[in-house]
Amino acid sequence: MIAIGLMSGTSLDGIDAALVEINPRGASYAFELIDFGTVPYDRETVDALKSIMPPNDGSTSAVAHMHHHVGELYAEAAARVAGTRKIDYAAMHGQTVYHDGERAITLQLGSPYFLRDRLHATVCFDFRSADCALGGHGAPLVPYVDSLLLTSPDEDRIAINIGGIANLTFLPRAATPEHAIAFDCGPGNMLIDAFLQERTANEKTFDEDGAIATRGTVDRAALDRMLADPYFFQVLPKSTGRERFGSQFLLAEHAAVMQALTLEDGAATLTELTAVTIADAVRQLAPAGCAVLVSGGGAYNTSLMKRLRERLSEYRVETTTDMDLRSDAKEAIAFALLGYETLRERPANLPRVTGASAQAVLGAIVPYEFDSLGRRVQAECAG
Repeated sequence: MIAIGLMSGTSLDGIDAALVEINPRGASYAFELIDFGTVPYDRETVDALKSIMPPNDGSTSAVAHMHHHVGELYAEAAARVAGTRKIDYAAMHGQTVYHDGERAITLQLGSPYFLRDRLHATVCFDFRSADCALGGHGAPLVPYVDSLLLTSPDEDRIAINIGGIANLTFLPRAATPEHAIAFDCGPGNMLIDAFLQERTANEKTFDEDGAIATRGTVDRAALDRMLADPYFFQVLPKSTGRERFGSQFLLAEHAAVMQALTLEDGAATLTELTAVTIADAVRQLAPAGCAVLVSGGGAYNTSLMKRLRERLSEYRVETTTDMDLRSDAKEAIAFALLGYETLRERPANLPRVTGASAQAVLGAIVPYEFDSLGRRVQAECAG
């Protein structure tokens, strides 16, 4: 099966598109990443998205327009990575614009119909709502795929994705998905990005290679104040997003301490915040010697990875690329696989992780030649 998985995260940097060949292998999958690309959001799109996201209140008109526009952008991203290939199905996460996991409310924008009509293929979308309907956070969802692809019969592992938010999946050796423990640790790149954007008037939108943070010094008082945030002490299940760790976290809650820091010291302090909260989460769950496998944009931040390795010196810190799972493509690949689970009607949420009252088949479907696709799914799963 040739599929495209599409993902846009809380960093608002753009849409990741992974073209993959997928073959069911019992309870899991074998896959090959054929191509991968990211279509960056332009400045106008980023500003429009931020205008409808907390702490701002967007109008219904603005939300409707962005649902339309993001759908078009998803179709463009998919078309670029597909080229002339015939695609069997696509799976799109959509752009999260609101998330309140504790109240089981979440919203992802992006009309799937542009994608269906551009690819002439079935589209799976809206993966979080089924879990929320059962009282769950609707997040994180990728831990299910982490379990299928990264569980080892020989060692305990922790998968960490560092996007705008950092999340963690603990995979005990030989575990099945229901044994996974997962949650959002806290901010990933989001606060670093927001700080640089505010200080440089958007001249710098992220800390490339962690170069700015490397030149700075961590301000311990500022770090300790941010580490006192109640989120870090919440019990599981828990998830978070821009509602808690958006720019208002810096510009309102911690404005006084952050304004006193230089660009370099602020970047260093926020990078340390991400490293500390991830490391603390790892230590809560996993014994020393456990493999820590990092993916997402944070895996390419040299300063952040250095700080993680220093704080987790008794663990083996690698990237998922070292495991033949490309770090920047992992989340998009995961949604391609979640789409296959939708097509074969297998539950793919983890109630232990999200707090849902039961397992659920995730995702809605916009069909295209669906009878033919359904027969192919049945044949592949039976083979």
